[in-house]
Amino acid sequence: RSSDLLIISGNESAGIQQFKDYLSTCFHMKDLGVLKHFLGVEVARGPDGFALSQRKYTLDIISEVGLLGARPASTPMEQNLRLALSTSKELVDPETYRRLVGQLIYLCFTRPELSYCVHVLSQFMHKPRRDHWEAAIRVVRYLKGHPGQGIVLSSHSPMHLDAWCDVDWAGCPLTRRSLTGWLVFLGGSPI
Repeated sequence: RSSDLLIISGNESAGIQQFKDYLSTCFHMKDLGVLKHFLGVEVARGPDGFALSQRKYTLDIISEVGLLGARPASTPMEQNLRLALSTSKELVDPETYRRLVGQLIYLCFTRPELSYCVHVLSQFMHKPRRDHWEAAIRVVRYLKGHPGQGIVLSSHSPMHLDAWCDVDWAGCPLTRRSLTGWLVFLGGSPI
């Protein structure tokens, strides 16, 4: 037996209740109340808006890799790191790398500053090497510094899209394509 999760939101309490009443006539459902946790995302609601984080998920990643006692890194990736040119030894167990990068991909939902480095790491899923693993471990050490960091969706901010982009010309040494890093916020800001 499976269960489906649903978030219902809106500006009008009466309309929300009417919609929930209608759904309960169609399906067996349970109202869990005010949203606090959804698919690994922790939601804190305040007068200024919503704060979204994945603190427990982040701590689970740090623990699984065995870095709870490690010193945090100040940045998620070394500057000018050229992982595509790596000739280091191939990993004996590439599934561990793939699992870690998959976890980091899901973490990008509340940690958009990881988007670029996770994008780079995901390019080596087919044949990860020792250098790729060490770069992924550095991302985890970076997370150790602020595991509860997330994003704030402000209630005072107009709904607009803010985006930044940085491109290097022909930065990939294998394809000579440009590498792009981007960051997007929809009516919110990083915390």
